Amino acid sequence: MSPLETLAQSVAVIAPTGAPVMTVPLVFALAGQGAAIAFLISTAGVLLVALNVNQFARMSASPGSLYAYITEHMHPRWGVLAGWALLIAYLGTAAAVSAGVTNYANVVLRDRLGVQAFPLLMTAAVTAIACYLAYRDVQISARLMLWLQAASVALISAIAIAVIAKHGWSPDMGQLTLQGVTPEKLRLGLVLAIFSSVGFESATSLGSEARNPLVSIPRAVKWSAILAGVFFFLCAYAEVLAFRGEARSLGQSPAPLHVLAQQIGLPPIIGTLTDLGAVVTFFSCFLACITAAARVLFLMGRHGALHSMLGEAHEENQTPHRAVLLSSVAAFLPAAIMTLRGMNLFDIYGLIGTLATFGFVTVYILVSAAAPLYLRSLGRLTPQAVVISVMAVVAMCAALLGNLYPVPEAPYSYLPYIYGALLLIGFTSSTVWSGRTPAFAPETL
Repeated sequence: MSPLETLAQSVAVIAPTGAPVMTVPLVFALAGQGAAIAFLISTAGVLLVALNVNQFARMSASPGSLYAYITEHMHPRWGVLAGWALLIAYLGTAAAVSAGVTNYANVVLRDRLGVQAFPLLMTAAVTAIACYLAYRDVQISARLMLWLQAASVALISAIAIAVIAKHGWSPDMGQLTLQGVTPEKLRLGLVLAIFSSVGFESATSLGSEARNPLVSIPRAVKWSAILAGVFFFLCAYAEVLAFRGEARSLGQSPAPLHVLAQQIGLPPIIGTLTDLGAVVTFFSCFLACITAAARVLFLMGRHGALHSMLGEAHEENQTPHRAVLLSSVAAFLPAAIMTLRGMNLFDIYGLIGTLATFGFVTVYILVSAAAPLYLRSLGRLTPQAVVISVMAVVAMCAALLGNLYPVPEAPYSYLPYIYGALLLIGFTSSTVWSGRTPAFAPETL
């Protein structure tokens, strides 16, 4: 895979187009005019984690992503814990964004054709197509993700810049000085803003499938975090600016990009294109998530933490085919069950996405703590590396606490317990399955 295709893996899990249509309004509802600054601060925190991840990525290319790094340089049991946290994160994100695909696909179908698809059938179709692409050829998957994401991000960026130009190039001091924004509001907004960037590390799951992995993977990790952060800040700044004076606030708008397109005089079809962009980005995220989850399952199978069948690659395609199939089914089931129970698609997105956040933050804390241990083993530990590690751990712990306190209303208040139960079940099952502590050994596809 080329450097751009490697970058596409991380960008696809971030799902950048999903932020302006769903996350920015939610952050604004919490942080008000501090939405853009919340994205800026969250980008700094994510970048600190990226610097710790790259301490490993420059020296090791393994398909196990952060699971492999933590297993090798902390205790293997911590690695198994990280592996299950990653699986919950990737599979939870895939399940959440399948609801996003279904929702915006139906918006397009309703607006253009006056019809609606059954949500369950749409979710099944998304799963089947993504599973086939990941099963068949990861390079095909990456190329598809790259071009789809690039077109979507380019369109939204052009709209955002045009809105800013229409309102004048003078800085919006209300946003930049956090006018009317309390520290509590900004903290709550930061939690969701950080969720927008999770998955930036997923390029590390490709291992030697990437061309020149010790160079291309670290670059993908760093630049996906930076580029996504810049894009999120631009979108949040433009959306807050555009909705000032509107009858309906940004936090209440079901289609904020439609409003932006109308303000600059674009035809209605542009609003439809932004909805198609949301479909594209959520599908790409689903595809990238099962690709990353499959490679974690692959390495855990090789280590004995799961059935050894998962640690086998397809003879012709050289993809972890069984792990891809299992990942696809595991991502489909929670979304399907919640859809059958009649839950709103936005609720599915919010609930499962929040659950996935716990997994990402857990692993980010562990890998940031492992980085100094790794550098010390090489005799390359510096005070600067320790400071970066500590700052990253503090930032992610703050994000984790922000999800726990103040205690959210039900059913969100149940999510920490569900996450803890899933993590405990997974960790225990791996320990029982292997009958021993899984031993680390570098693996490649």
